[in-house]
Amino acid sequence: MRISDFNYELPEELIARYPAAKRRESRLLEVGADLRDRSFAEFAQLLRANDLLVFNDTRVIPARLHGHKESGGRVEILIERVTADTGAIAHIRASKSPRPGSCLVIDGERVDVTGREGGLFALQFPLPVLELLERCGEMPLPPYLERPAEDTDNSRYQTVYARDPGAVAAPTAGLHFDQAMLDETRELGIRHAFVTLHVGAGTFQALREEQVAANKLHSEQVEVTQSVCDAVAAARRDGGRVIAVGTTSVRALESAAAGGELLPFRGETDLFIVPGYSFRCVDAMLTNFHLPESSLLMLVAAFSGKERIMQAYKHAVGEKYRFFSYGDAMFLTRADTSCE
Repeated sequence: MRISDFNYELPEELIARYPAAKRRESRLLEVGADLRDRSFAEFAQLLRANDLLVFNDTRVIPARLHGHKESGGRVEILIERVTADTGAIAHIRASKSPRPGSCLVIDGERVDVTGREGGLFALQFPLPVLELLERCGEMPLPPYLERPAEDTDNSRYQTVYARDPGAVAAPTAGLHFDQAMLDETRELGIRHAFVTLHVGAGTFQALREEQVAANKLHSEQVEVTQSVCDAVAAARRDGGRVIAVGTTSVRALESAAAGGELLPFRGETDLFIVPGYSFRCVDAMLTNFHLPESSLLMLVAAFSGKERIMQAYKHAVGEKYRFFSYGDAMFLTRADTSCE
């Protein structure tokens, strides 16, 4: 398997740089035995009583900071992960990388660079990290949007059910849901469960061949509770399907089931799902359209079959669907419809 096997041509004008006027106004491509063009407002029609929707309730933090070195040189900081109340690891963009032991100044606060972790910098703040981010941080929009964050992004680059702060990228499949859609699915007898996976900036980084060879991806924090495990078991018992809202929900569930059985799990996952992977938990998936040659495109290809996914992407390009974080959605079923 080569990374180049997951490339496709995408015209620049199909990258959605802003969200739809309303969350449910996106389009939805149903990918089953055939391809069917829908609107997201029709999503509930694809569900059945006793189905379980599994959402990722992570909350995007305003993780982009601007400051300067003590020497005066400007720096841009993107928090990758909050590691403690006053500690974080981060990407730093500067004319010259700061050295461990140096200080950065952000909104008048001195932040110590305490070390390196690969390409990341360990930072120690004089106050709670989240407090400073709320005061002067910016929403960390994906680099392919090629624009600064605007006031509307503070709400639209956030799911309506976001709860647990820690992500630096949104679980974008969930951005299509408004509260009315959540209520509508519940009224139809659809159950809801919530996992937490704090999406890291690594989701936007280009894959390396050595990652594919080692079958290891960037690490992210995840929590799957006993209540989620119970909800999955109840859906199975009652003949419902487990439908993951987004690839992050898939990764959380499959990480918790890595031992062969879905069990409560809290910790780090570097699970890399590629074609050939045997899914243990998820029967269907709602997801957005992903970057060429990305780990997320590999994941959906593993789920629905590479040929079917690449055909779906070709169809979406031809029908001028909107791509990536603020773009349209797909509803996928398993290539192998048998369930464990």
